[in-house]
Amino acid sequence: MTQKVKLRTVWIGGLFTLFFIVLIGKIYWVQVVDAASLLKKAQVMWERNKTIQPIRGSIVDRHNQVLAEEGPSYTVILNPSVIARQKNAAEITKELSAILNKPENELLEQATKRKEDGNLTTWVEVRSEGWKLDVETAEKIAVALKLESPLSNQNNLYTRGVFLEETPKRYYPGGSLAAHVLGYFDKNDKAVMGLEAMYDDLLKGAPGHIITEKDRMGYELPNAKANYQPAEDGKNLQLTIDRNIQSYIETALERSYAEFRPKSMTAIAMDPKTGDILGLANMPTFNPAKYWEAKPDSFRNTAISSQFEPGSTFKIVTLAGTVEEGLFDPNETFQSGKIQVYDRPLRDHNIIGWGPITYLEGLKRSSNVAFVKLGYEKLKPERLKSYIAKFGFGERTGIDLPGEAKGLIRFSYPVDYATATYGQGGVSVTAIQQIAAYAAVANGGKMMQPHVVKAVLDPKTNEPIQTIEPKMVSQVVTPETARKVSEYLEQVIVGEYGTGKNAGIDGYRVAGKTGTANIVINGKYSDDKWVITFAGYAPVEDPKIVVLVLADQPDLHGNYHNGGLVAPVVFKEIMSQSLRYMNVTATVTKELSGVEKKISVPEMSGKLVSEAKKQLGDQKLRYDLLGKGGSVIAQFPVAGTEISPTERIYLLTEEKEGVELPNLQGKSLRDALAVCTFMKVNCQVTGEGYVASQTAVPNGEGSAVALQLVPWNELEKAKAEAAKAANAAANTSNAANAGSNTKQTGGSNKAPANPPAKKNP
Repeated sequence: MTQKVKLRTVWIGGLFTLFFIVLIGKIYWVQVVDAASLLKKAQVMWERNKTIQPIRGSIVDRHNQVLAEEGPSYTVILNPSVIARQKNAAEITKELSAILNKPENELLEQATKRKEDGNLTTWVEVRSEGWKLDVETAEKIAVALKLESPLSNQNNLYTRGVFLEETPKRYYPGGSLAAHVLGYFDKNDKAVMGLEAMYDDLLKGAPGHIITEKDRMGYELPNAKANYQPAEDGKNLQLTIDRNIQSYIETALERSYAEFRPKSMTAIAMDPKTGDILGLANMPTFNPAKYWEAKPDSFRNTAISSQFEPGSTFKIVTLAGTVEEGLFDPNETFQSGKIQVYDRPLRDHNIIGWGPITYLEGLKRSSNVAFVKLGYEKLKPERLKSYIAKFGFGERTGIDLPGEAKGLIRFSYPVDYATATYGQGGVSVTAIQQIAAYAAVANGGKMMQPHVVKAVLDPKTNEPIQTIEPKMVSQVVTPETARKVSEYLEQVIVGEYGTGKNAGIDGYRVAGKTGTANIVINGKYSDDKWVITFAGYAPVEDPKIVVLVLADQPDLHGNYHNGGLVAPVVFKEIMSQSLRYMNVTATVTKELSGVEKKISVPEMSGKLVSEAKKQLGDQKLRYDLLGKGGSVIAQFPVAGTEISPTERIYLLTEEKEGVELPNLQGKSLRDALAVCTFMKVNCQVTGEGYVASQTAVPNGEGSAVALQLVPWNELEKAKAEAAKAANAAANTSNAANAGSNTKQTGGSNKAPANPPAKKNP
């Protein structure tokens, strides 16, 4: 018995001894052998490393008006686990569906999403409708779902099952303003095209971090160490773009684009002395904040990436070269109409010509024969080619925007040199090259490199860190040659036979040149498709601004002469508004300018209707009031636009959706489409000439009207027929209403017992 007790004691003692040996060994292993590794794992558990995102730099215009900036946005997060406990999935999906315009069944699927193990998940982002919402939309969600404040309070995720996570978002206050210059920042936080992409590294800054020590409950430990690395915010970009001039450009382009429906349109404004791009726009365009709504061709920056045969605007090269070489005599005559170069006849746009005319008249009439004789016969091919190179054609200008094309100069045959003298055949150029060439002549022969970035600014002080100085490329021609060329180009605007009369501005000396180039289709020049261009500058005595307008294949109703209603008219609108905005004083009399007297539209927006009526009445200007509001909220044409005394001004007094389109009878197609564009009404046009009648047509997308056009000599007859038809329709409608009322009242004269309720207009 005693022996058994002793044996049991030995076993128990041995077990305890072994246990303590193992325990001591484990403690030794943890504290000595594996201490460093375990310490690292522990640090991961109690340390919290939070990345601090930098603020992306803003993009501002030359006067520091914001074009792009960082702002708050919110992403909707769902917690299906909490939603199941709260049993509020139906309520949440219904409210979110109404606000986000996302199908309820898709939201319900996300609100009940499970993990691979079958358990409900705790974090689901509602994409894409609930991704990066603006503050206003997030507020609607917070109110509808009774979320706690502030919006981004994460407790909402564990109480209501919905959390609005705050994230940065790129905002573009001007909407589509300067879209092709700016580019955009997509929902994947990627900079796409334009300056956003080109200067991404400079704009995005560098992230920082903060490391703190916390317990398992997430509370910060007392006397804990902290490692803080602040984020470095992105730099700001100041552009050469002037927001107001950019707005003038886009307004004028939008109106002409709606009227002539070209494949694309481009306009650029440039300071010839510095190379500063004051404005650059293309149609079609897009809104960087809603880039996903735009069609693919809206993103192409045609101003720098599209190549085209320029047509007669290219004649500035031939003209400048022959003036520089002393070969241009404005009074020398030549036979217009046709010239033979080897086996190929080259003709003027007036194929029979104008008989023997001077070279100055040839310039004003845009005679191709004149320039073949000047550039091919007088200047000779090699010197012509050298001047083309001097003006920068065939090489990129170096503008600080991505995607610039270099154009193409290709002379395979002798006739290519001849056709190049008037901008067709072996030359393809870009719009930015064209305006740089005109700016060189306007700047006394000095060609400046075009650029859109003016300075890099410190995000805190807004002071320049780096300033981009104007860069002279070359002295293309002498100042004296540039002065003479400017005077000759002025005659295109004001002289008899000048093709650029529609670009003339009362009170200012304007120099410029029209261009109409046939499009090559399947290896042949088309007879009814053209690129229409106008390039010019003002005032001639001291040019402040150069403007180029280009329309690719506008609808000219088969008559290239109508090109004078496109680019020159848009040029005039942009140039006249810009000169006044820049406080360039008008100094030329009507007689000297050779332009019909025009009236500048006064600013009416914001005024009471009574004040607007009195002012316009005092100035003897015609106007129409649109709506029944008490004050003017918008006007057409915009203030500063030049109009003839017989044209009307439209004053909008309430939101456009509730206002009927005014009577357009008697208006030209251009004027009618301009009013339709202003009122945001879709116009369907039939015929040519002037509006004889207008009829509202069903359109699921908004207001629409059908316009019937007839030639001027048939207008009165057509208007009378339209009025007769309208009266007949009204009489039929009244008779139908009367019959309905008689049946309703049983043939008595008493009113119905239950008259129908009035409908809102």
